[in-house]
Amino acid sequence: DHFALYVSDLPAAERFYTDVLGMRLVSRLGDMTLVECGGMNIGLVRRPGLAPRDSSVIDDPLGRAHHAFMIEAEQLEAAKRSLEQAGAAMHGPVDWGDHECFYFLDPDGNLLEIVTPPRGR
Repeated sequence: DHFALYVSDLPAAERFYTDVLGMRLVSRLGDMTLVECGGMNIGLVRRPGLAPRDSSVIDDPLGRAHHAFMIEAEQLEAAKRSLEQAGAAMHGPVDWGDHECFYFLDPDGNLLEIVTPPRGR
């Protein structure tokens, strides 16, 4: 049904996930907003004391818990530019040999990744 991310400012998180990342607003349920991405819902849950807020994770994101969103390889640079324009903290791109990715933080410090499919797929 969904996975949840803790956020401190629900309207700001909703704007980031819909306006910057292009996700679709599904519903607002009190302290949770559901947005949809690729057939999966993400619950943005307002819990100011539990939102990560540690931006240092972007300095060394590899091997840390995160959520990844796959896009086509030709969309990678446009996605990176869009997040740069939004002021998101970023790391990469990283070339894994068969695919590329980059990591970024949402406004609350949730570690996220944009990843491309393996080459030749």
